[in-house]
Amino acid sequence: MFSFKSISAAVIAATALVAGSYNSISAMTTDKEKGDVIVDLNTSMGNIRVLLYGDTPRHLENFVKLVDTGYYDGVLFHRVINDFMVQTGDPTSKNAPKGKMLGMGDPDYKIEAEFVYPKHFHKRGALAAAREGDSVNPEKKSSGSQFYIVTGKTFTEGQLDQMDARRIQQQKQNIFNALVMENRDTIMALRRDKNQAALQQLQDKLIAATDSAAAAAPDTLTETQRQAYSTVGGTPHLDGSYTVFGEVISGMDVVDKIQKAETDPNDRPLDDISIISAKVVR
Repeated sequence: MFSFKSISAAVIAATALVAGSYNSISAMTTDKEKGDVIVDLNTSMGNIRVLLYGDTPRHLENFVKLVDTGYYDGVLFHRVINDFMVQTGDPTSKNAPKGKMLGMGDPDYKIEAEFVYPKHFHKRGALAAAREGDSVNPEKKSSGSQFYIVTGKTFTEGQLDQMDARRIQQQKQNIFNALVMENRDTIMALRRDKNQAALQQLQDKLIAATDSAAAAAPDTLTETQRQAYSTVGGTPHLDGSYTVFGEVISGMDVVDKIQKAETDPNDRPLDDISIISAKVVR
């Protein structure tokens, strides 16, 4: 059984939230499907070929537009974290002086999230859109240009089981919060009447409904995800929060070299690593 504060506290918290309202991969790569596009990234450390998914059309079309206009030519890999990911796409990074903090630049627009999950997830080699945090971006809209390539790490079956348990707990919390908001007027009326018995009865009813809904469609990792995360690795904690719109199909050895670069306290490589040019291969 998951635990909650009183239903009164839950409705207040939910209301506030509404108001306030990231080895070889050959065995895990996806075959090219209709609508997919291939892009070559020629970097200062070697070539990386990526496949853009046709079922994330907004991100695909935007990426192709930026490539065709030379937007990415000269941008740096400005954020590199070993066993996590390498990030690039900030236009202000071009010719940026050593030590300058980067990562705030974009084309002054955002892209609506396209979560094709669990089909597309954060396995090693996944190409995903960076974005601002949930506190200022509750809709999880993507940056217009910044993206990252996942390196990640592998996980044991026990670790994946623990992740599933946490995901289910979060799923239940989300379901419960949604039910609280649906019953907000009733809850507020019962609070005004100081009818604690009725509040407790309603809370028990919502908890039972939450358990039933979560049991009907548990938010757990698929077998495909478990296989990927236990063999080639990835960053499963980012699943469902950042749009995955492609993957590396060759050149992960280059990505691995980039992730091993020595960095400053802001995770920027001490020696610049750049995308020299990008080209759509189709």
